[in-house]
Amino acid sequence: MAIARSGIAAMILACLAAAGTAQAQDKPDDPLAVGRQMLIDDNPGELWIERGKKLFYEKRGPKKASLEHCDFGLGPGKLEGASARLPRYFSDTDTVQDLESRLLTCMVQLQGFNREDVVKRAISRPASDGSDVEALALYITSRSNGMRMNVSLSHPKEYDAYKAGEYLFYRRSGQTDFACVQCHGEANKRIRLQDLIHMTDKKGVQGVVSTWPAYRGAHFVVRTMQWRLYDCFWQMRLPELKYASDTSIALIAYLHYQGNGAVISVPGFKR
Repeated sequence: MAIARSGIAAMILACLAAAGTAQAQDKPDDPLAVGRQMLIDDNPGELWIERGKKLFYEKRGPKKASLEHCDFGLGPGKLEGASARLPRYFSDTDTVQDLESRLLTCMVQLQGFNREDVVKRAISRPASDGSDVEALALYITSRSNGMRMNVSLSHPKEYDAYKAGEYLFYRRSGQTDFACVQCHGEANKRIRLQDLIHMTDKKGVQGVVSTWPAYRGAHFVVRTMQWRLYDCFWQMRLPELKYASDTSIALIAYLHYQGNGAVISVPGFKR
C-alpha cells in the first residue's frame, strides 16, 4: 500500500511542478499556487481519515478496548468541536494537554498500551504507511471541520501554558541563537521555494492552526503539529523536542489561542 501511494503521490508532484512552471508568467508572485490548490482538492491525506476512524472504534491494546470513552474535553466519545478547543486543562491529569498528548493518555489508560512504545512509533518514517497516532489525530480533528478554533485561557494552567509558549516563540536560543519569530515574524520571507508563514499576523497563524494534521507531499504521509514543532526545533539546531512534552504543548497552546476564529479544514496539504 505504501509503495502504491508513494508512487502516485510522486507522479502528482512531478506533474504539479511542471504546472507551476507553466503558470509562472501568469502568477509571478506565487507560481506554485495552482499546484497547491489542485492537491488540496484531491488530498491523499483523506486516506488517513478512514484509517483513523477504524482505529478509533476498534478494540485494541492489552485491555481490548476502543477509544469511544476517551474524553477530549466535551465528554467521553464526543469529537465534534473537541479539537477546536485544544489544548485545554484536564482535571484527571491535572495538566494542559493538546490533542496528541490527550490521545496518548487514553491509549495508555483505556487500552493499556505502553506510553513509551506509542511515543516511539508516533512519528512515522517518510514514505511509510504512517503511524496509528497520525491517523487517529487526523480523524479526530476532521470531526471539527468547518468549526472555528476556540481555545480558552480560563484555567490558570491554560494561561500559564499560553504565556510559556509565547516566551518560547520569541526566545532566541541554541547554538545558532535562533527563535521561531525570526522565520515567522515578518511577511514575504522564504527559504528556497518555501514561503514562511507570517505567524505574528492573525491571518497567517489562523492558516497554520486550521490545517494541521496535514499531508506532506515530500514525505508521502500525514504529519501532525507535534511533528511540525519537532522538525522546526531540529532545523534551528535546538535540543531534540520530546514528543508531547510540556514545551511542545505550551507552543501549541500559544499558536492555537492566537489562531482563534480560524475555520478548521483538515487534512491540509504541505510541500
